[in-house]
Amino acid sequence: MYRTNTCGELRLTDEGRTATLAGWVQRTRKMGGMTFVDLRDRYGITQLVFNEALNAPLCEQANKLGREFVIRVTGTVRERSNKNPHLATGEIELIVDELEVLNPALTPPFTIEDETDGGDDLRMKYRYLDLRRQAVRKNLELRHRMALEVRRYLSDLHFLEVETPILVNSTPEGARDFVVPSRMNPGQFYALPQSPQTLKQLLMVSGFDRYFQIVKCFRDEDLRADRQPEFTQIDCEMSFVEQDDVITLFEGMVRHLFRAVLGVEFSSEAFPRMTWHDAMKYYGSDKPDLRFGMRFVEITDLMKGHGFGVFDRADYIAGIRAEGAATYTRKQLDELTKFVERPQIGAKGLIYARVEPDGHVKSSIDKYFTQEQLQAMKAAFGAEPGDLMLILCGETDKTRKQLCELRLEMGNRLGLRDKSRFECLWVVDFPLLEWSEEDQRFYAVHHPFTSPKPEDIPLLEANPGAVRANAYDMVINGVEVGGGSIRIHDSKLQDKMFSILGFTEERAQEQFGFLMNAFKYGAPPHGGIAYGLDRVVSLFAGLDSIRDCIAFPKNNAGRDVMLDAPTPLEPAQLEELHIDVKPE
Repeated sequence: MYRTNTCGELRLTDEGRTATLAGWVQRTRKMGGMTFVDLRDRYGITQLVFNEALNAPLCEQANKLGREFVIRVTGTVRERSNKNPHLATGEIELIVDELEVLNPALTPPFTIEDETDGGDDLRMKYRYLDLRRQAVRKNLELRHRMALEVRRYLSDLHFLEVETPILVNSTPEGARDFVVPSRMNPGQFYALPQSPQTLKQLLMVSGFDRYFQIVKCFRDEDLRADRQPEFTQIDCEMSFVEQDDVITLFEGMVRHLFRAVLGVEFSSEAFPRMTWHDAMKYYGSDKPDLRFGMRFVEITDLMKGHGFGVFDRADYIAGIRAEGAATYTRKQLDELTKFVERPQIGAKGLIYARVEPDGHVKSSIDKYFTQEQLQAMKAAFGAEPGDLMLILCGETDKTRKQLCELRLEMGNRLGLRDKSRFECLWVVDFPLLEWSEEDQRFYAVHHPFTSPKPEDIPLLEANPGAVRANAYDMVINGVEVGGGSIRIHDSKLQDKMFSILGFTEERAQEQFGFLMNAFKYGAPPHGGIAYGLDRVVSLFAGLDSIRDCIAFPKNNAGRDVMLDAPTPLEPAQLEELHIDVKPE
């Protein structure tokens, strides 16, 4: 046999046993007449010992081993004299009697260790080597464990796991689709699903009652640290439910994951809920990070009309209070000013005010305001001696977004965004629709099947932009990890929604006729939610990017640099698919 034990299995209780191990050479060390080899597999590392005095040819063979050689050894388990408390096998070593090289290896382009010397691009090109590193592998082990717990939790609550098709019809209302040409249907295309939305609704019409799927989804959109062209959702749908039913059940799932995977217990109180309106008003974001305070304080009425032109011309003036940051130097304040003036943020400048130990307010706009007026501002912020107030102004929505970025930056600088601490939040009452000035039409904020709040349905005629959605997002530490809604199950209301979105009857029937026709046969009230598995795993693992919890991710340009994909097709393939690609 290739092995009797793994490289992470042997313990001091095995002393005296004969064992056979197989794995990769992590490193070799020659000390006098002894050669030590660290042998690694998925389960751990075991130290091998080759003694020149006992077997010189074997020791000479060991000295020729290179990093990442695949070998098999047989020997006797012995207690180590210099134990390694950092290894699970650190109390033992294997005195080798037999060595077989199963496969030699080229020297890898970077070290296969937790603190590797390989950059991101190099590690992505040789991802199969990067996956040998414990730091990466443990993220995939965590992912496996979380998927297992999701299946356990939902199965115990009578959810059925149902697979839905990967080749579907295109729905251009959302993000851009990835499309797949059909050879047997010339000039026609499948799309890869952005989500199984309509299909899971059909399962509710079918009477399945509770469905889930851990499913691949695809969106052809610009990438960020928390986005990939293909990603994995925990996709769920339930019949005969209202918003509170969905929120309660899936809050329970999140609590279960934290408890089972991280050993984290939350209080028995329900996770807080915040309306979308309040999230934007107080945090400038629909996914606020509640690990720290610094809620926005609006001071427009207080500070306008005193002769300071920047304020007098602004629609909106607001700021944040950074506790204990009055000691910031001019250099640090200049850094913050440059931060908010970056093109990605776009502020025109930053105004600051310190509260001195005696309560006096010292500000960058002292000459425009009396101390009495600055004290009134201090009272609005609730600032105390030693606090720093940071203020931005301008057009309301734009300034709120800028202030949001400043708040997060200050949270980082003050060490308030602790990755080992978790704050969960439900954001509710989103707008149902958003107006596009460019296209002069409404778009669905979530998707066309989201139900309006029942009390807002009359507004669909009079004021569609004021209608709230029966929708909800779960936010953890400032990351949207899941979102869903109660769906429209009434055909007439769905027709109304399509009309507001600018669909003709013909277009609605062409794209979604299968769903509308199904509703005519008795659709139950239903709703659901989808969690981004990649995002949840990255949060649990304390990662800054979802790439490190995906086995084979794409880079920021959407390319797989290991497979060198995407690539052009051969002319014969294009011809077979009836695709005419003109040369550039």
